Amino acid sequence: MPRKKIELAGDIEHLSILDENGNLDSALEPQIGDETLLQLYRFMLLGRRFDERMLNLQRQGRIGTFPPTSGQEAAHLGSVAVLNPSDWLVPAFRETAAELWRGRSMESVLLYYNGFNEGAHVPADRNDLPIAVPVGTQILHAVGIAWGIKYRNRNDIALNFFGDGATSEGDFHEALNFAGVFQVPVIFVCQNNQWAISHPRTKQTRSQTIAQKALAYGIEGIQVDGNDVLAVYTAAFEATERARSKGEPTLIECVTYRLTVHTTADDPKRYRSDAEVESWRRRDPLTRYQTYLTGKGLLDDKKVVALEAEVKTEIQAAVDRTEEKMNTLGNPLDMFDHTFAEMPPHLVEQKKELERDLEGKEDI
Repeated sequence: MPRKKIELAGDIEHLSILDENGNLDSALEPQIGDETLLQLYRFMLLGRRFDERMLNLQRQGRIGTFPPTSGQEAAHLGSVAVLNPSDWLVPAFRETAAELWRGRSMESVLLYYNGFNEGAHVPADRNDLPIAVPVGTQILHAVGIAWGIKYRNRNDIALNFFGDGATSEGDFHEALNFAGVFQVPVIFVCQNNQWAISHPRTKQTRSQTIAQKALAYGIEGIQVDGNDVLAVYTAAFEATERARSKGEPTLIECVTYRLTVHTTADDPKRYRSDAEVESWRRRDPLTRYQTYLTGKGLLDDKKVVALEAEVKTEIQAAVDRTEEKMNTLGNPLDMFDHTFAEMPPHLVEQKKELERDLEGKEDI
């Protein structure tokens, strides 16, 4: 018998609505109310300024290592803005702006990166999981939640974030396969920021896009300009409609870029060029969206200045409350006391070292 070509269902689109110069494709412009448009801008600005303040705090030794998020705010907020409170958010570790939108406090974030377990607590009225540091593990958790939603005949969905590096993990492929086979209401949002720490996306896969991996598992996939909040919102909205009406999963690839370090323990100058960073800085999602709102008459210079001042005050108040609260929480040395009946020598030495460090901070 002759060889026959197999016709595969589905194709992959790239969606861009508002380009880096502020040019709008009005035919694709989503119908979003003015209040929501302004709320999106406020949280993008809050996410950016809070991220910058945390970087300063870390350099001052006032919080520990954390993963900055600057440059990826559109991917965060365009995705979660379409969720209902009863839907589930399953984050990775670089979605601070999305978590703030969902109701997480800045105090919680600051406590977490100071090493206090209280910072990982999620109130019972929020359907959000804590951040997941192991790469890709949370993708399976989201699929499990979506399976539970389907089993209980709920009209909710689960949305999860992960980076391009996570698509090289087996968990990613297992999750998409399960979602495709069992048709569960889950949205996979890949933040393709071009780098898995120092490993470039070009060395992670030969696929032209990450979105096309959806086709192998029989689910919908789309690639969007991840620095265009309107495009991300549109793709996420379509995905939620598909999940609620048909119970079908979707993979959204947000093409974006982290403008700073992978974490504050990282030096990106060792593996990427200043020219590359600057080329992406010109595609900044925040300034692009500000131009759009100004053109619609929703923002002007006076309103931007006022909002900047408001956000700055809000962040400072959160820092002050957190540092005051940390004085009332447990002693960090307590973590050594409840693991072994008899503490092994290496932990005894580590406890002494931490005790010396803490005493040194008190002298500053």
